Order: sequence, then structure tokens, then C-alpha cells
Amino acid sequence: MDLVVVDTDVISFLFKQDTRGFSYATQLAGKDMIISFMALAEMNYWAVRKQWGEVKRRKLTEHLKQFTVFHSDDELCVKWAEVVETARRNGRPIETADAWMAATALLLNIPLVTHNKKHFVGVEGLTIISETNP
Repeated sequence: MDLVVVDTDVISFLFKQDTRGFSYATQLAGKDMIISFMALAEMNYWAVRKQWGEVKRRKLTEHLKQFTVFHSDDELCVKWAEVVETARRNGRPIETADAWMAATALLLNIPLVTHNKKHFVGVEGLTIISETNP
């Protein structure tokens, strides 16, 4: 079965049933979907920040069950440092959360599905699946 890492933006589109998520739903069908621990943290942060009620939080918990969370370890931390430094050297600094997504995909040697591919331009060796133009 095909594996992919799914970025927070795509997870959110799918959760909100945003029209931008429709094409990703098709692309993700039949794939094993991995999310970084950072994506899990971001999704939970939004729920806290926006003061979601119990019902909506339960829906988020159910939504997230379709993904396998990849948690941090020493190897991922080294890969994250490499991603951040490579992007910096390439003149395209990367945000901390995005670097965790990229590091997860690179460590697992699988594509990253994102709607924000421009965030990852400076990351060498990363395969991106996106519905956005360059």
C-alpha cells in the first residue's frame, strides 16, 4: 500500500469539508496516511484557540483516527535539523512546523501531500504532491 505524509492544511481541508480538500480526498483514497506529531499538535491547538465545544472536538478526534501519527525520536530530530539547515542554505528558510512535516516525509522516504508546496521549496529530496501551481 502507498504511504504519504499529510500536511496540516490538507488535514484541515478534509475536516472542514473545504472544497480545496476534494481533490486531495481523491488522491489520498486507498493510501495509508501518516501525520507528523506536529500536525496533530497544530490541529489540537486550533481547537483550543478557537474554543471548540465538546461535540466539534469529538468530531476532530474521530477525523484524526484515519491517520497514523509519527512521533518524534532522535533520528527524526536529526532529520529536522538537516531540513532546517538545508532550506536555510538554499535561501529558503522553513518554518518549524513545516520542517517537521518535511523531516517526517524524508525520514520515511515517502511523499508529502500539501497545499502549501511553496513552503517546502528549499528542502532537497522531498517529493511533494499538491494541487497548487508552482
